[in-house]
Amino acid sequence: MRLDLFQVDSFTSEIFKGNPACVVPLDFWLNDDVLINIAKENAVAETAFFVIDNDRVNLRWFTPEIEMDLCGHATLAAAHVLKTCLNRPGNEITFTTVSGELLVSVRNGLYTLDFPSRKPVISDLPEIIKSCLNIQPAAVLKSRDFVLIYNDEEEIKNIKIDRQLFDQINLDPGGVVVTAKGYAYDFVSRYFTPQSSILEDPVTGSSHCSLIPYWSEQLQKKEMKAIQLSERTGELFCTDKEDRVLIAGYAKTYSTGTLWTE
Repeated sequence: MRLDLFQVDSFTSEIFKGNPACVVPLDFWLNDDVLINIAKENAVAETAFFVIDNDRVNLRWFTPEIEMDLCGHATLAAAHVLKTCLNRPGNEITFTTVSGELLVSVRNGLYTLDFPSRKPVISDLPEIIKSCLNIQPAAVLKSRDFVLIYNDEEEIKNIKIDRQLFDQINLDPGGVVVTAKGYAYDFVSRYFTPQSSILEDPVTGSSHCSLIPYWSEQLQKKEMKAIQLSERTGELFCTDKEDRVLIAGYAKTYSTGTLWTE
């Protein structure tokens, strides 16, 4: 079977920055093992698959290992492909997902994701995660992910993970996000996933479902600008809407092509 394949850099306006995602439009759902194998072959953090159903678009996300319950950068990439490559009309796209209906609006090339808020709560950090970190956090919270609060941006830049030990942890489907108040940005972060082919995710939209409500309360601001301090980096424009969060960013198409499933 011949399928179209698009690769998009999300949360950036520059090629080779942000978070790369592959997007594969489908006429109907293939078997899950085929979707996983396509994601493995693509070898990026996430591959988004969608099937168009009239006004709605059914969307799923796969890492090279598992299906995810929510993914920001691949949702942005899917919206970008629908708008710029497939010429879908209108300024709003409704995705139907396992996390409910997700609305993406686009204005002047800026894609805004309307996602559920996942406010983190105070938690204890497992000893094995502590042992993986070269710098210990000032506070620990948890939602889907462990959210580790640090004193400043320099600590975030200097964090190192003992991968051999880290990969003994099973947080499926979550990870560990480290964050601090920023210098030029309201807040900064990095994101790590154990047992994943890609240890550090370049830009993680879903983690901002927890970061936005936390930093909104800490900074007493509803609108914030954030950056993920991975090697590629990525910018996110954030809004706290109480039970929802708005996560906005730009995207660039890197490549288009064809894949064959048999």
